[in-house]
Amino acid sequence: MAPSNSTPSDLYPSLTYGDAPAAIEWLCRAFGFTQRLVVPGPAGTIMHSELSLGGAVVMVNSSRPEAGRVAPPTDGPVHGALSIFVADPDAHYARARAADAKITQELKDEEYGARGYMATDPGGHQWYFANYRPGRWWGGESDLSGA
Repeated sequence: MAPSNSTPSDLYPSLTYGDAPAAIEWLCRAFGFTQRLVVPGPAGTIMHSELSLGGAVVMVNSSRPEAGRVAPPTDGPVHGALSIFVADPDAHYARARAADAKITQELKDEEYGARGYMATDPGGHQWYFANYRPGRWWGGESDLSGA
């Protein structure tokens, strides 16, 4: 019989870090994630973990080059970002700032109705935290340019 509790999300990205144990600690401290499950691997590595923030879940693991999973360069270009809903972006921003998160876009109001900010974690992954959920513009207007 399956457990009765599970995440409401149907998308849960898996992120690879050079130092996954430190990344888990940092994500919990700076961004407010809650550690739900950690499966340790050999020599202090993490085979699998699950962290939650509201209805969002991310999985964090250590690099496994033999499986083609390696951490991104921490000083290289960003190839994507994770966007996560937070009810109070100002408070979340203050928490991240207090933890010395690298803010890449200051807290601001967006033209599509969100208020949020972007930060890059010590492992090189980029995050966007805002009080926005996709779908607001799906019913009609898809062009916000005003043209």
